[in-house]
Amino acid sequence: MIPYNNKSWFRHILSFHKTDTLRRLWNELLIVAILVAAFVYVELNYLDHDKAAYESVSKFQTLTTLAFSLLLVFRMNSAYDRWWEGRKFWGSFVNNSRNLAVKINAYVDKSDTETRAFFRRMIPNFVIASKEYLRSGTKIEELELLQQDEAIKLFVNIPNGIINAMYEKVSELNKAGKLSDEKLIILDKDLKTFLDNLGGCERIKKTPIPFSYSIFLKKFIVIFVSAAPFSFVHILHYWTIPVSMVIFYFFVSLELISEEIEDPFGTDPNDLPTDEICVTIKQNVHEILNN
Repeated sequence: MIPYNNKSWFRHILSFHKTDTLRRLWNELLIVAILVAAFVYVELNYLDHDKAAYESVSKFQTLTTLAFSLLLVFRMNSAYDRWWEGRKFWGSFVNNSRNLAVKINAYVDKSDTETRAFFRRMIPNFVIASKEYLRSGTKIEELELLQQDEAIKLFVNIPNGIINAMYEKVSELNKAGKLSDEKLIILDKDLKTFLDNLGGCERIKKTPIPFSYSIFLKKFIVIFVSAAPFSFVHILHYWTIPVSMVIFYFFVSLELISEEIEDPFGTDPNDLPTDEICVTIKQNVHEILNN
């Protein structure tokens, strides 16, 4: 995620980064400029269409602008809702990790260094494994695993293996009389929340916007942008070229931004800062359970 100062907005207007839509659409904008320039040249020099015909196109655009605007608003809102919901799940990861670490610190005797070290490793391990699982698959080398944790590597879904190990650990403590039934129930709530958060993130990742809607919107953008030069070629003449480029850039950029943020768990600059969140969680857990 790109950090920025939201109070210095004028500076952002003049700045460009590698995912800026202007950079990504540069070739397409040149193609649009060439095609519109050819159309304007032919229309102004060789054709003699009645202006009333172009006024009809302009009226068509006016009638469809409202519907088009509603489609774009829905598209942007649905994409941002997915991004924000993902951020809430990762905020819950942070809070839940602290809660579980604090309770383990209070419930487990200071002399039981093995149990405390186990949760000091496994709580951050679960979040780190979840981060990579939501991308392209968990990287075992990023996890802090010991020889006795080899069973976790047998799971296809590594976060499931880690949470399973933590459940087994608290059950073992309960059977040994080191953890009461009441405290077991309290810890169960925190462990369950880990799985619920991961499940919510999986739902966001694996349920993209319906294909038919996405294709329809792209077709609508192409038709709308293609009809734009007809509306004002006899008013703006060759100024139709930059105006058409601006229209194309605006509408296509909205679609590109929506596509980028609707899956917020990757490594794009506008995705969630999950790497930094994992570092924060690891630092917090180590600080709590090292006491």
